[in-house]
Amino acid sequence: MKKRIVVALGGNALGNNAEEQRELVRQTAVPIVDLIAEGHELVLAHGNGPQVGMINLAFDNPNVPPMPFPECGAMSQGYIGYHLQNAIREELLSRGLNHPVATIVTQVVVDIEDPAFQNPTKPIGSFYSEEKAKEIAKETGFVMKEDSGRGYRRVVASPKPIAVVEDRTVNALIEAGQVVITVGGGGIPVIRQGIHLEGVAAVIDKDFASEVLAEMVDADYLIILTAVERVALNFGKKDEKWLDHVTVAEMEQYMTEGHFAPGSMLPKVEASVAFAKSKEGRTALITSLENARDGIAGKTGTHISI
Repeated sequence: MKKRIVVALGGNALGNNAEEQRELVRQTAVPIVDLIAEGHELVLAHGNGPQVGMINLAFDNPNVPPMPFPECGAMSQGYIGYHLQNAIREELLSRGLNHPVATIVTQVVVDIEDPAFQNPTKPIGSFYSEEKAKEIAKETGFVMKEDSGRGYRRVVASPKPIAVVEDRTVNALIEAGQVVITVGGGGIPVIRQGIHLEGVAAVIDKDFASEVLAEMVDADYLIILTAVERVALNFGKKDEKWLDHVTVAEMEQYMTEGHFAPGSMLPKVEASVAFAKSKEGRTALITSLENARDGIAGKTGTHISI
């Protein structure tokens, strides 16, 4: 049965440089096209952590004019989308399927009053000594924090997404039968100032942005891809328990009990629960890329629904 599916692909699955990425997206395209070949409508979101960091570092040079962080995000959306759409297009054509594939450079609205702006936590860019970090903070106003004993780095906020600016464009392309790649890296974070959209130095979690996207396009499924086949309770312990079909209420209880690590599985579970409870009949699936097809068929993965 045909489903409209939003797939959230992690940025770490795309490699650490352009050459690695070109090879990895060819592999990524195969299970993605498996779903399209079964008749499903697909919308693809992706992370950009390593990629936007690489772009930011490229401009961390006294001989090169600085590039604002929102523009770095836009660059990452463009080149990741370029690789993904070409790999998916080629895989489609190799199977005799003629679905156009389009990447949308996407802006996502955030609230400047979001508490995250008062406590930046997402590290970006180079490592510095404490002395140099203090100097940079004084000159630029950047917030610099020590990162895991490796030195000091700039940190930016991670506000919650509110809305996708290009919503009508994304929906029009889906209705036209196109495969759409959007909200790359969680989207370029912008705040509304009248009719003006102002980019801000922040990182939107791609799982939360994918959830907003999935509601916006009225998806049946939100698939959040991760390194494991299923979500586990007591992960890595003797009493480890893998979850198959779970209700929203059960998953909320597991979150309250602290089963999921912040910055790792927790945001995936939070986004999945938000989508599953947003409308009756919606299902969130957390699984690995290679198991996405079997997951939709109900054979594997962690399914979350009302």
